[in-house]
Amino acid sequence: MIEHDGFRAVLDLGYGTLPRLLDVLGSSVADGLDAAVITHEHADHMVDLHGLFRARWFGRRDGPRIPLFAPEPVLDRVVGLEDPETADDLKVVFDWNPLPAGRYEVGPFILESVALPHHVLTAGVRLSAPGLTIAYTGDTGPDPALVDLGRDADLYIVDATRPTPQVPPAGQARLLLSAAEAGEVATAAGARRLLLTHFWPDTDRSLARQAAQRGFRGDIYEASEGVVIEL
Repeated sequence: MIEHDGFRAVLDLGYGTLPRLLDVLGSSVADGLDAAVITHEHADHMVDLHGLFRARWFGRRDGPRIPLFAPEPVLDRVVGLEDPETADDLKVVFDWNPLPAGRYEVGPFILESVALPHHVLTAGVRLSAPGLTIAYTGDTGPDPALVDLGRDADLYIVDATRPTPQVPPAGQARLLLSAAEAGEVATAAGARRLLLTHFWPDTDRSLARQAAQRGFRGDIYEASEGVVIEL
């Protein structure tokens, strides 16, 4: 969750994130959440969006719609967890805006997005406000667009699935980054801080940090439950 100038936005809602989000908000119906940004349809990035939908539908149906920025297949996934009528119900809960797309005004931020290489349609996102820029790759393989996405960001949140690049089978593109590449991307972008994320369960995070440090000399953080980064 990003909080700035009294505005709260969440970036991706994977497994088990909703209970912690509601705890931070102090509301079982997500009062105080001003926007949700979902990068792609894979469950580890959007499954708890379904829980957020149900919390609002059953507990705050008459409340303001939550602006939702996401590729359209994300909505299809939520509907697939319910029934076809849910497509109309989503319009009551969320004010959907497609990604990737042009610039959006999101509270104090300008949201920009770019398509990045992955198994499905994926949007890298950049949130900029006066004096503050946060960029997030979502899941992605190597791509030149990553440099502009994180250009001069105060915090660049970068896919770091493994410490070092994995070699794919012959003829297949790499569709995830490593921590080593995350450090290189953050340096090329001129980012000030790097947050490593998307660790697989067996990833040695200490090795991931060491790999990222070889390519990036700024502050490096690891995405873990309860981490708070002051910018």
